[in-house]
Amino acid sequence: MLHDRLLVEVDREAGERKSSGGIVIPATAAMGARRLVWSKVAAVGPHARAVVVGDRVLFDPDDKAEVEVQGETYFVMRERDVHAVAAERLGDSDNTGLYL
Repeated sequence: MLHDRLLVEVDREAGERKSSGGIVIPATAAMGARRLVWSKVAAVGPHARAVVVGDRVLFDPDDKAEVEVQGETYFVMRERDVHAVAAERLGDSDNTGLYL
């Protein structure tokens, strides 16, 4: 990875969603607003400051580049395009592990 780029895994189950009433909403259903998704970070560039491999990041997948590596699909994006990070590395501190 170069500079502040991130490689994040594509969640296969993110296509279909289930409403609170149990109705399955297919990936092809158009939503009025854009939907942000959570994905796990697979690789980071040397200049990424706030994200490490294994973190989960919240981002908009509609404007990201897709790449296929060994049969798996990933998104390539800049660190500045991350809306939030969920990190387990904060340990037993009082922080929630979720930061923007």
